[in-house]
Amino acid sequence: MQSTGTRNPATTPTHCPYCALQCGMNLTPVEGGTVEVSERADFPVNRGALCGKGRTAAAVLAPGARLTSPLVRSGDGALVQAGWDEALDRIAGNLERTRARYGADALGVFGGGGLTNEKAYALGKFARVVLGTSQIDYNGRFCMSSAAAAGTRAFGLDRGLPFPLEDVPRTGCVILVGSNPAETMPPSLRYFTELRENGGTLIVVDPRRTRTAEQADLHLAPRPGTDLALALGMLHLVVAEGRVDEAYVEERTSGWEEARAAAMAHWPEHVERITGVSVPELREAVRLFCAPEAAMVLTARGPEQQAKGTDTVGAWINLCLATGRAGRPLSGYGCLTGQGNGQGGREHGQKADQLPGYRKLTDPAARRHVAGVWGVDPDSLPGPGRSAYELLDALGTDVRSLLVMGSNPVVSAPRAAHVEERLRSLDFLAVCDVVLSETAELADVVLPVTQWAEETGTTTSLEGRVLLRRRAITPPDGVRGDLEVLHGLAGRLGVEKGFPTDPEEVFGELRRASAGGPADYSGIDYRRLAEENGVFWPCPAPTGGDDTRNPTAPHPGTPRLFLDRFATDDGRARFVPVAHRPSAEEPDDEYPVLLTTGRVVSQYQSGAQTRRVAELNAAAPGPFVELHPRLAARLGAAEGDPLAVVSRRGRAVAPARITTGIRPDTVFMPFHWPGEGRANTLTNPALDPTSRMPEFKVCAVRVETVTS
Repeated sequence: MQSTGTRNPATTPTHCPYCALQCGMNLTPVEGGTVEVSERADFPVNRGALCGKGRTAAAVLAPGARLTSPLVRSGDGALVQAGWDEALDRIAGNLERTRARYGADALGVFGGGGLTNEKAYALGKFARVVLGTSQIDYNGRFCMSSAAAAGTRAFGLDRGLPFPLEDVPRTGCVILVGSNPAETMPPSLRYFTELRENGGTLIVVDPRRTRTAEQADLHLAPRPGTDLALALGMLHLVVAEGRVDEAYVEERTSGWEEARAAAMAHWPEHVERITGVSVPELREAVRLFCAPEAAMVLTARGPEQQAKGTDTVGAWINLCLATGRAGRPLSGYGCLTGQGNGQGGREHGQKADQLPGYRKLTDPAARRHVAGVWGVDPDSLPGPGRSAYELLDALGTDVRSLLVMGSNPVVSAPRAAHVEERLRSLDFLAVCDVVLSETAELADVVLPVTQWAEETGTTTSLEGRVLLRRRAITPPDGVRGDLEVLHGLAGRLGVEKGFPTDPEEVFGELRRASAGGPADYSGIDYRRLAEENGVFWPCPAPTGGDDTRNPTAPHPGTPRLFLDRFATDDGRARFVPVAHRPSAEEPDDEYPVLLTTGRVVSQYQSGAQTRRVAELNAAAPGPFVELHPRLAARLGAAEGDPLAVVSRRGRAVAPARITTGIRPDTVFMPFHWPGEGRANTLTNPALDPTSRMPEFKVCAVRVETVTS
C-alpha cells in the first residue's frame, strides 16, 4: 500500500483499479509518505467490502513496482532511460515515417478496457484524426464482445447489466452461466448469498465446481463449448411443458416462431448427449427458473469466449424472452463485464467499428455528428478496421508500427506465441504502461504513465453506472498521464488543438460527442458524479421537454432499461433463431482432452500489476493444470507433478492440481502468467463471425507428464 510523492491532505474517495464492480474505496495519506486503502461504506455496490486485489492496490504505486522514466531502445538492443522529449520525438518520427512510406493504415493502435472513458475517447480520436488510421481496437474485444453483439441484436442496445446489482437478491432465480464471481469479483458474491437468504435459487453453469458453484442450489457441469445446446435444450422444455409466456411474447417480441422451431430440434436426450448434463438436471433447471414470478440469466466469459459466443448468448436471451423475463422488474438478461472500464471502454471510440456514444462508424449521421464535435470533415474519418486479434495477426505485414496503451497482449491474446512473434516483427512498437509488462519489454519506446490514484477520470461499471475516480496523490517525477502523451504526440504530428490534458475538459467534449447516441452521457458532469455516487446512462442533457413543470431539470439517469420498450425500431425484443454447432476444435485421437481457461482470485487479467504484489503472489504464485483424478491416474501424475499441455499452437508446462471439481474430459489453466506456463500459448484464435471474439474457452489438447 505504498506510494511516494506529494499528497492531498485529506482522505480521497475513489474506486478500485481492477474489475468492473469498480468498488468504492478511500485513500488516506499515512506517516512515512504512504497511502492506505480503506473501506468506503457509502458506495452501494460493494458497501465497504474489498477483495485482496483491491486492498493491496496501492502496492503498485511504489517506485520499485512501477516505471518512473521513459525507456528507449539503444543501439545495442537494451532499453535505457531517456527524457520525455526524446521519447515522444522518437515515437512521432517513426509514426510519421511509417505513414509516409506505407500509408495511414500501416499505423495501428491497441487500447485497453482499463483506460478511463476520457482516455479511451481521446485514443480513438487520436487514431482517426491525427493518424488517419482505421486500425484501432482494444483488449475489451476479448471480454464481452459476444454478449454486446447478442444484446444489441435482441434488444437494440448493449449495456452489461440493464438493471443495478441491487435487484439480484430480490429476484426469484438466477442462472449464472460461465461465471465465477467468488474469485473474479468477490464482493459481488454477497448478492447471490442474499438471493438465497431471501428464498431465491441460484443455478450455476460451469464445467468446474468452482467456489461459486459450491454456493448454488443446482450446479450444471456441461462439456466446454456446449452452453449453446444447453440453453436450447432448456428452451425446448419450456415449450414442451407449456411454460411460454404467450401474452408477453405476443405483446413485446418478434421472431418467436423461427426461434421456437430452432429450439425444438434440441430435444432433452439429444442435449444430454452433447453436454453431459442429464435430462433430470435439465428439467430441474427449467422448473427452478420458471417457478418464481421474476428471474434472471447472467453470463460471463464462459459462454461468450467461444467462436459461437454471440449465438450462445442469444440462446440464453431467447430463454428469457420466451418466459417473459426481460424488460420487467427484477427480471432480465445481463452480462457480468470483466475489466474495470470494459463497458465504457467500448462505448467511446477505441473499438474498431464504433464512434463515441456507442455510435456505428458506418452510420453517416453518426459520422457527421462526431466530426462536427471534432471539427473535421466527416469524409476524413476512416471506416471500420480490424478486430483485436485480426489487428495483432496483421502486425509486421499490413500494420508496420503500433502504439499500445494499457494492454499486455503477449500474455492475454490467444495463440500468444504467434502474437509475440508478430509484435517482434514490427518496424516500430511504442507502449504506454504503468509497469514494464511483457509487451513493454518488446517495445522500442516505453512511456511511464499515471495510474488510478494519480489521475482523475471516469469509468463505467458493469451496471452502466458512470463513476468518478479522483486523483489522490501526485505521480512521481518522470511519470505523465496518457492524455499528456496524446497531446504531445498530436502536436508533434501537426495537430496542435483538440487534445487537452485536463480530463474534465475531455469529458465535456465526450458528453457532446455522445449526445443523442445510444450511450448518451450528455446529462452527466463531474459534479453530479461526485454528489450522486455515479449516474446510470443513458442520461441525456435537458431538452426543455423532459419535465413540463421544470424544463431544465436534469435527467435522473436510467438504472433500469427496457421497462417500457426495447431499443429497437418497433420497441420489441427480437428472438434470433440459433442452433448448436461444434466448437472450432473438437477432441480427436491426437488431442483428446478439452482445455478451458480462466482466472484465480489473487491475480488479475495478464497479471502485469498483480504479479508485482507480494501478498497476491504468495496466495497465487504461478500457473497450474487442474485435472480430474481419473485423468491424473491415466497419466500416472501426482499432485504437483509438472504436466505439459500441448495444443496445435504450442506447449505449456505447469504443476498438476488434482480435484474432483472438474470434468474428467477437461483440464483448466489460469491465464495470468507468461513463460512456459502461459495458458494462452495454447488457446485457439478461431473467431465468432459476428463479435470477432476468439475461442479462449475451449480447444483440444493432450496432457503429458514431464520427465527431468
